[in-house]
Amino acid sequence: MASRKKTVTRLDSSYMQQYDAYIERQKRKKQRLIRRLVLFSIAAILIIGGMAGYHVNQRILHAEKVAEYESLEKDIANLNKEGEYLEEEIKLLNNEEYVLDIARTNYFFSKEGELIFKIPNEDPLY
Repeated sequence: MASRKKTVTRLDSSYMQQYDAYIERQKRKKQRLIRRLVLFSIAAILIIGGMAGYHVNQRILHAEKVAEYESLEKDIANLNKEGEYLEEEIKLLNNEEYVLDIARTNYFFSKEGELIFKIPNEDPLY
């Protein structure tokens, strides 16, 4: 099949000029619409991407803060236990007999007539 050439001639009438102008306006209108849609799509993608990035950063920051909070809670619990132990130790150190017992065991003080034998803390060899 041979390619066909257009053999219809174009009439130069006022109707055809108006029609051509109408078609040109429609093309420009369609181009403006496409440009606006692309521009708004890019703006929407940038805004949504920025919000998503901000959200991810906030979730990471929140997770770090929660971990830090839990760590500090554990530290507070340990410090409270240590404080209770130290308060008990203070009460015991106010007792004179307890202080004398510590002095006897750690510093080898003795009561009158008492003999102290130092036994090595090592395990026997046999």
